[in-house]
Amino acid sequence: MREEEIEKLRGVVRDCVSKHLYSSAIFFADKVAAFTNDPADIYMQAQALFLGRHYRRAYHLLNASQIVLRDLRFRYLAAKCLEELKEWDQCLLVLGNAKMDEHGNVNDTKDSNVMYLDKDGEDREINITSAICFLRGKAYEALQNRAQARQWYKAAIKADPLCYEALECLLENHMLSCEEETSLLSSLQFNPDDGWLSSFYSCLIKKYDKEYVVEAKFRELEKESCSSSNPSNPSFMHSLKNNTDLLACKAEYYHQCGELQKCFELTSVLLEKDTFHLKSTLVHLAAAMELGHSNELYLMACNLVKDYPQKALSWFAVGCYYYCIKKYDQSRRYFSKATNVDGTFPPAWIGYGNAYAAQEEGDQAMSAYRTAARLFPGCHLPTLYIGMEYMRTHSFKLAEQFFMQAKVICPSDPLVYNELGVVAYNMKEYNKSVWWFEKTLAIIPSPLSEIWEPTIVNLAHAYRKLMRYPEAISYYDKALSLSTRSVSTYAGLAYTYHLQDNFSAAITYYHKALWLKSDDQFCTEMLSLALLDECRCGADPKIEYRRNEVYL
Repeated sequence: MREEEIEKLRGVVRDCVSKHLYSSAIFFADKVAAFTNDPADIYMQAQALFLGRHYRRAYHLLNASQIVLRDLRFRYLAAKCLEELKEWDQCLLVLGNAKMDEHGNVNDTKDSNVMYLDKDGEDREINITSAICFLRGKAYEALQNRAQARQWYKAAIKADPLCYEALECLLENHMLSCEEETSLLSSLQFNPDDGWLSSFYSCLIKKYDKEYVVEAKFRELEKESCSSSNPSNPSFMHSLKNNTDLLACKAEYYHQCGELQKCFELTSVLLEKDTFHLKSTLVHLAAAMELGHSNELYLMACNLVKDYPQKALSWFAVGCYYYCIKKYDQSRRYFSKATNVDGTFPPAWIGYGNAYAAQEEGDQAMSAYRTAARLFPGCHLPTLYIGMEYMRTHSFKLAEQFFMQAKVICPSDPLVYNELGVVAYNMKEYNKSVWWFEKTLAIIPSPLSEIWEPTIVNLAHAYRKLMRYPEAISYYDKALSLSTRSVSTYAGLAYTYHLQDNFSAAITYYHKALWLKSDDQFCTEMLSLALLDECRCGADPKIEYRRNEVYL
């Protein structure tokens, strides 16, 4: 057959692949390979078999060709076939051994001989070494060797920053701490034209930086246009301002800041635009659960189970719904199902532990949190929740140890500092408690949202314990500006005025607290004392008050 006729057949194969007619592609690719016996055509045939899900046959074809031992393209495709067949040890064997230097870069001269097949000179290719490193990482992760998996994922993204899948695995599976994520990103060698990609990646990592730093990253990507570096050839790319992935990052940032309503509104808009954007869906579920939107959770769970019954996210959504309506047994069942579907889905393990903790079943909650801490070393939440469980059982020293571990993993999450302040308060280390609470407020983005009202109240309590009453009153008032429905705030403010012998103000705030919770024992008792003391101002009330201070 003439060369031009063979080239036409190759074009038919490529067109069949683009139209997803894989049986046709396999048929014609087989004939082209028979006519030419060219390695490039054998590779094209193997690709058609792979896309048609004939993995064993594709692997046999590649393995029968001796060039598989000399060309990375052949070796990689053979390993991909074994990946699909779940033969992970054999997959690693086919990929061969490679060495990493101390910086995590791959140095293997055997991998330098690459035969580029069907390469368009205008296209930019992802480094084949990067793809192979990523596949090694997936194989090690499937073999439960997460330490090796992490190293190979890092090697993959370092070999080529365009290998987004490697970065996604590192971030979604919480394999790196905040500092490690930042360090990895700073070590990547981007092309001069990839400035936008560097900025985008910086938005993907944990977003606990100062508010102005994170907002600047988003603004940089939301510019209306970005001109080419060559003024003589002006080309423009459209703004990423309305890009779904970027907006999902922003929603995640709002969630981490405690701006739950803003987060929920943004994800609602995103899901109207792209109903099946799963990252937005996860953030939407988290915000809806914390806001108590049970109807929204119910509808989301029904749709997800119908459309994605094989995904852990769907069953996690069902668990969130039952958790929201306080049916913890059912929520636990579905969180457990989510972990069975995908054991590397972090929210399911956290939810599973929280469902146990909600019923004060501490041992089972601890077991779930410890599993999550082992599987996701870059996520500080399991360690944080372990500390909370110890605090619930009044094991304050142990709680403090785990909170400090969480602080090492994520040194800029304000929730960690808040819990350290609570522990110090319970251990009667009030100066230390004040320091932790003030540190918490210092790193919370402004303006403060209602979610941080308990932190302000805690700080006011600590100041009251130190007998610094003006500061305590100032923070109680600040807490009331965020929420007027807190019994603790009114009770604390009333008690502080009571300690200052300002009985009239104390009585007013005790009444406000009792209006919110009429059966509050502390406020009822202290209101009676305040009324008595207002009648006989000559008596020294403070001994009685300090005896009752245990209630607060």
